[in-house]
Amino acid sequence: MLEKLGLNIKIGFFLALRQIRKSNPWTTGLIVFVMVLTFLNLVVVSGILVGLIEGSISAWHKQYTGDIIISALLNKDYIENSPNIINLVRGLPEVKNMSVRYNKGVILEANYQTKKINDKPNTASAQLIGINPGQEDALTGLSSHVIDGSYLTPADYDKVLIGNFLLKQYVPVDSPGFTALENVGVGTKIRIKVNDVTKEVTVKGILKSKVDNVSMGLYMIDSEVKSLIGRGDGNAAQIAMTLKDGADPLAVKRKLVLAGVDKSAKVQTYVDAQPKFLKDIIATFAMLGNALSSIGLVVASITIFIVIFINALTRRKFIGILKGIGINGQAIEISYIFQSMFYAFLGAAIGLIIIYFALVPLFLAHPIDFPFSDGILVAPFGETLIRVALLVGSTIIAGYIPARMIIRKNTLDSILGRN
Repeated sequence: MLEKLGLNIKIGFFLALRQIRKSNPWTTGLIVFVMVLTFLNLVVVSGILVGLIEGSISAWHKQYTGDIIISALLNKDYIENSPNIINLVRGLPEVKNMSVRYNKGVILEANYQTKKINDKPNTASAQLIGINPGQEDALTGLSSHVIDGSYLTPADYDKVLIGNFLLKQYVPVDSPGFTALENVGVGTKIRIKVNDVTKEVTVKGILKSKVDNVSMGLYMIDSEVKSLIGRGDGNAAQIAMTLKDGADPLAVKRKLVLAGVDKSAKVQTYVDAQPKFLKDIIATFAMLGNALSSIGLVVASITIFIVIFINALTRRKFIGILKGIGINGQAIEISYIFQSMFYAFLGAAIGLIIIYFALVPLFLAHPIDFPFSDGILVAPFGETLIRVALLVGSTIIAGYIPARMIIRKNTLDSILGRN
């Protein structure tokens, strides 16, 4: 039984090779082209949809959390015992950069100098973030997001950077629940109100980022923020850090937990700190991409079915002669399976080259500029190989069925061309 199957496979391979060599190159090229497009559809559609959100996650990681972020517990406004934790983090050999932040919700007011008694106050709510300008820039590259004006220096005691989402001219949203400052730009004086304290500051720069915490934040040097919110004990709201190349965030997190940091603060890797809604959207978009890609898979299967069916139909007489001289029908069926595999593997191979040597580098160098993220193409190699298997499997089935339909016909009818 196995010997017979092995013989049929050898004969089938020989017949398939002969058929491919004698086939019209334009027809072969067209079939392979369809396979390439189908494979790209399988990988690229879902890859772009997932990459759209992966761009947001990457920005969140690079522009805000770093590799690890230590933040206040849910029932606290600050990290207790912050000075000791900061010293502990500084002593870790894996840590490359660190930024200590002092956060507080505040009310901003603009145009108060010209406001009349009956005028509506020009106010907005914001998160005041106190930073060491050099440390924050080394960690998140904050200065690169200044679109107007200039970045903070340690001597800017009465100056701030303001996120563009807090300014009406950048976000012209007319909604009862949304407030933004009008007529504010670089050089404009605004007031910060926190508790019973008010401080007048000057806008030095405007920030634009696709990370909401940055684009809706008000940045000021840490010493002034600590003074404004009465935080003389040095307890911070966040401690973010990036690690040296090769360092494992999970291993560093375990070190911090073993040192007892988790008792007074929340210790998270950048993966832990990802907003849940982003993770949910990734799963949803992956399902949507797979659904759309499956349509292309069906189209490719139908294409192969039609091509093999027509090919087998036009070669009925030849197939009948092969059967008449003793060639097993199974060998002929196997030959069409090999032809289908040839088209699928060649299409997938070309598709893999296009994806990993052209599209992925292109998207990394030039991400798609979506309003809320820089979209990239996500194509994990393991998942891509699964799609290769899907394409080959569906193509084999689509090639086998029509071949089986023709070969089952009576040998003499096939030779004489009778229905």
